Amino acid sequence: MAVMGKTRSVLRLAGRVINEAVSFIIFSILDLLDFLLCFVYKVADFFIEAEWKPCYCSSAKEAITSSGKILVSEQGEPKIVCLSSSKLQLEEISDTLYARPSLLSEVSKSTVKELKRLKMEGTMIQSCEKIKKGTVRSTFTVNSTIVEMLQGRIGGQQSHPIPRWSDCDCKTCTSWTSSCKETLFVRADGAKDKAREDVLFIHGFISSSAFWTDTLFPNFSRSVKSTYRLFAVDLLGFGRSPKPTDSLYTLREHLDMIERSVLEPYKVKSFHIVAHSLGCILALALAVKHPGSVKSLTLLAPPYFPATKGEQAAQHVLRKVAPRRVWPVISFGASIACWYEHISRTVCLLICKNHRLWEFLAKLVTRNSQSRSSLVKFGETKMENHGEIRTFLLEGFFCHTHNAAWHTLHNIICGAAGKLDGYLDTVRDHLKCDVNVFHGRDDELIPVECSYNMQSRIPRARVKVIENKDHITIVVGRQKAFARDLEEIWRKSSE
Repeated sequence: MAVMGKTRSVLRLAGRVINEAVSFIIFSILDLLDFLLCFVYKVADFFIEAEWKPCYCSSAKEAITSSGKILVSEQGEPKIVCLSSSKLQLEEISDTLYARPSLLSEVSKSTVKELKRLKMEGTMIQSCEKIKKGTVRSTFTVNSTIVEMLQGRIGGQQSHPIPRWSDCDCKTCTSWTSSCKETLFVRADGAKDKAREDVLFIHGFISSSAFWTDTLFPNFSRSVKSTYRLFAVDLLGFGRSPKPTDSLYTLREHLDMIERSVLEPYKVKSFHIVAHSLGCILALALAVKHPGSVKSLTLLAPPYFPATKGEQAAQHVLRKVAPRRVWPVISFGASIACWYEHISRTVCLLICKNHRLWEFLAKLVTRNSQSRSSLVKFGETKMENHGEIRTFLLEGFFCHTHNAAWHTLHNIICGAAGKLDGYLDTVRDHLKCDVNVFHGRDDELIPVECSYNMQSRIPRARVKVIENKDHITIVVGRQKAFARDLEEIWRKSSE
């Protein structure tokens, strides 16, 4: 037994070393590829759209001159002033957008361009800072990409066409452009007139409302559908919701759109929230913003990675979610999405822009010609047939733009990391709602420790770990059982 244990340890260590060595080589190559694709897209954007799209390739922030129209303040975390509905508002963005260290970016620091930039930045800081005895230094800086994106918006101009050449222009993806209202796509079900309570469902990253409507909604009991109003939204930038090209997809923008699309038009006064993955962050922010309205919080696979003291929260989460490793495969995919702006844009160009072709091929290969309505009709039995692809997941995976996915990933999952401790403390101390957390034991993207970390912050939270389930199958494939769990949670919250 001792020999076998030692052998396992040696093999585990060898596997870790091989993984790190191969990862270093692969990601060094990807660093170079992303650098080259930056120039490719600049040329393509210029020739197709007569201007190129600003990007976040620079690893450092550039100072903005005092003649600019945008005021920027940074103290601890990057902030920008954004124009929204003819009103200036302070936005918080994640520094992971432009501060993702790579082998190539480190080498580039020695170039002449970088030296000139540093010299200019030093001059700017010297002119802006007035250091006096007993005073605190305050600097005003902004990333040049954000300046370019906002200048068109403040000037009353549209920065880029909708949709962009690299985005899908099908009817499903652009249906929002024909509407005079800029609100989210909302799927409503349940009671119409005599609703006793309301439930808001928030999906996760690269998903859509179909994650709920094609799994849970058909499996709720008649009593629930006769007394509850059920609302599932496509988040800003995903599914059939608006995908503005000049948006930074910040936490405020996502919350405002949820309020404008569900809470206000449907006159929702009190409600339950069910959220998955990235949606858990929005759920907590919404609960803190409406403390007297939330009756229960049900969170699935919440991405809560508490940082140690002195560690930057956003960078900590970036390294946890996207560790720049080739194994496991899901970590490799997350690393591509988080670290490489131009490679991930290429993936969107190949997959999202051509999603109709991929959907057709998927149905052809699996002999799955049934429409979504037939899948819903057959319910859980049909979706548990492993020979049939769960086609409703394809819409969420395909129907988004790179701009929406890139900014939502960084500004919500990474950028909001520094706020989560405060949100959880507020829920613990000032909200009386029930908190239930579900997590799949086999979740390789968001480890189960995240849920236990949340419970340590909110002792009354109940954590339920589902064996042999991962990030998706925590709902898909067990939707009937989870629907019963939710009904029980709502029933107890109403007592």
